[in-house]
Amino acid sequence: MEKEHNKNEDIERAIIAAGNNANHPVEESSWKSHWQLLLSIQILFVMLTLEFGFDYVPPFPGNLIIFFIAYLLSGYNVLYLAWRKAIRFDFFNEFFLMSIATLGAFAIGEYSEGVAVMAFYSIGEWFQDAAVNRAKRSIKALLDIRPDEVSVVRNGTTVVVNPKEVQIGEVIRVKPGEKVALDGKLISEKAAFNTAALTGESKPDSKAKGEVVYAGMINLNTVSEIKVNSLFTDSKLSRILEMVQDATARKSQTQLFISRFAKIYTPIVFALAVAVCFVPYFFVDPYIFNVWFYRALVFLVISCPCALVVSIPLGYFGGIGLASRNGILFKGSNFLDVMTKIDTVVMDKTGTLTEGVFKVQEIVTKDIEESYLIKLAAAIESQSTHPIGLAVVEHAGKETAELSVAEVEEISGHGLKGKIDGKEVLAGNTKLMKKFNIDYPAEVDAIVYTIVVVAVDKKYKGYITIADKIKEDAKQAIKELHKLNIKTVMLSGDKQSVVDEVAKQLAIDSAYGDLLPEGKVEKVQALKNEGRRIAFVGDGVNDAPVVALADAGIAMGGLGSDATIETADIVIQNDQPSKIVTAIKAGKITRNIVWQNIILAMVVKIIVLALGAGGVATLWEAVIADVGVALLAILNAVRIQKMKL
Repeated sequence: MEKEHNKNEDIERAIIAAGNNANHPVEESSWKSHWQLLLSIQILFVMLTLEFGFDYVPPFPGNLIIFFIAYLLSGYNVLYLAWRKAIRFDFFNEFFLMSIATLGAFAIGEYSEGVAVMAFYSIGEWFQDAAVNRAKRSIKALLDIRPDEVSVVRNGTTVVVNPKEVQIGEVIRVKPGEKVALDGKLISEKAAFNTAALTGESKPDSKAKGEVVYAGMINLNTVSEIKVNSLFTDSKLSRILEMVQDATARKSQTQLFISRFAKIYTPIVFALAVAVCFVPYFFVDPYIFNVWFYRALVFLVISCPCALVVSIPLGYFGGIGLASRNGILFKGSNFLDVMTKIDTVVMDKTGTLTEGVFKVQEIVTKDIEESYLIKLAAAIESQSTHPIGLAVVEHAGKETAELSVAEVEEISGHGLKGKIDGKEVLAGNTKLMKKFNIDYPAEVDAIVYTIVVVAVDKKYKGYITIADKIKEDAKQAIKELHKLNIKTVMLSGDKQSVVDEVAKQLAIDSAYGDLLPEGKVEKVQALKNEGRRIAFVGDGVNDAPVVALADAGIAMGGLGSDATIETADIVIQNDQPSKIVTAIKAGKITRNIVWQNIILAMVVKIIVLALGAGGVATLWEAVIADVGVALLAILNAVRIQKMKL
């Protein structure tokens, strides 16, 4: 029902914007598509000039015919929509209100005012429609930068085809300055890309052979070849576009409230207008019907809720667009509201606060050269696929090629044993040393980071510490969250000592390690039971259940798994923790603008309603106030799109 209702509203807006009929909606507002309205205004201007400039009014029924032609030119689409709604027994809407008010003005001989009200109302609708279309287009334009053609290498030659025709496994060639059309892995040695469309960051991102490149990135410096790993419709950019487009359909609580409010408010003001017309009959002497009927018409015009109904969703479109420009995707305007109420941010450690890439931090040796120790460790670890071993191999580089490795045995939960150039080498944790009765310094047990202890021919020779590097902006992100009086919590599957060390460096309020996925769920549920409004930030598959449980689930979209990104309510494209704060700020800016519009519209309407009932305001003041408030609210909402975070 909600979807059908929205569809009907969209059709009706299209009719207003086009100044035509339901079968001829015009997507873009233009002068030519509104020629009827412009002609109506010209006729009104000429008639007012004759009346007030030359003191001439065409005799009846000539003046009625001229004004009624002008009235139909500017308002026949509104009358048509009022009729469509009336046959569905929907009388309490802006189209019906305007039709009654303007036809009423004609009934009492106020022809010029009837035309003016309809013309100015239609102008307001025109500008409202243009602003909404512009907001929607700007949101899509932020990300819809997919090229229409791509160079693909087939049978040794380069052919230009539509990206939709490229299959997984094919190689595409991207020249400097061109946009990457499809996701894939770089097979050239290296290249630099501008990732602003995806992440909001203009800083070049250098990629090496084998690294992933996404559609939407711009090649900066050299011809690059990329092996495609997803179809055009399945690319990260295509999925982002779908998320953003879907976001405009998911209404915030404020939008839903205003929609419900308008349905109650409009019948009330309609009843009050009837009361303004007829109740004075019992209290005023002499009672002049035309005077009180005119005041009731003023009441109807100013009561039109269009300023609220249009400017508020426009504000949320602006908020979604603002966040998108900063590399943050809200999957619905409702989540902009949710982020303003968050009081606790729970974060995963690896991939969220840390880079998710293990690096060698320190090498400590005993009776052996440092370079030889790392060569030995890397040579034996090259036989393993464990991330810790890969970090050691990467650090050593190609120097291990000269060593002969044999009889490698993996001891589960301990490490590796093997022979290198005839020597027995052990590389693993301290449990491996204990298993083979090898003595090592007691201080090794106190090291909080992951370590690879190395022994040669039953003798301890040193250790290598491996750690996941903390992201550059993680500390600043936590600091900014604390400034907003938001509690920070870190959850991780890593050992508690490592988690405590990271929490200490970042000044995180609470940190819990040694957690399985269900343990993370339990911790978040416990916080929710305390009445806290929680945003959870994660990137792994095991984070998806917690992301779904939180009030606002935030996924790191660069490193994040597909499951987590699909489950999340908000996606941070460049994996920066500082964007959590940016998302909160975008929500608060949007909320402030929306409430400014609500207060402005209601205050002006109440004042003019009172003046109209008292006979001070005329239909001219009523329509100018109504359209003026709507335009001010629209300009205020559009302002969001120009703001910087």
